[in-house]
Amino acid sequence: MAGPALKQLHAHRAIHDGGLSGAIEKTETFLSLWWEKKLEEAENALDDVIDYWKTRIISHADAEESGFYEEVVTNDPSLERAVIQLERDHELLRIIVKDIEIERKNEGINDQIIQKLFTLIHVNEIHSRDEERLLFPHEH
Repeated sequence: MAGPALKQLHAHRAIHDGGLSGAIEKTETFLSLWWEKKLEEAENALDDVIDYWKTRIISHADAEESGFYEEVVTNDPSLERAVIQLERDHELLRIIVKDIEIERKNEGINDQIIQKLFTLIHVNEIHSRDEERLLFPHEH
């Protein structure tokens, strides 16, 4: 069973907004250090960004998938397609984070990683907006 914060639009939106703002802030910190050629600090900041995506954003996605989405579809079967699309968004976030980790291990920090960090932010922003619109239609 999903916790109450997932079931209420204002609380769910607060989770999304907080997660996104944290991801943006951590990405900006990493980029500043990278562009200033503070390489060791940038490496640590990138560790922090990746860890944040896993422990804050993706863990929220895991929580949604481990009860909330099922409950939504049980209450309104017409939302099954929307939930499948939202789960695909989550999978894209997981794939991109993994791609960043692989790219970094194989090539080090580079422009492709930076592009993927921006992609994560954009996918997450679109996903959150769609989720709020599709799963909380009567609360807008």
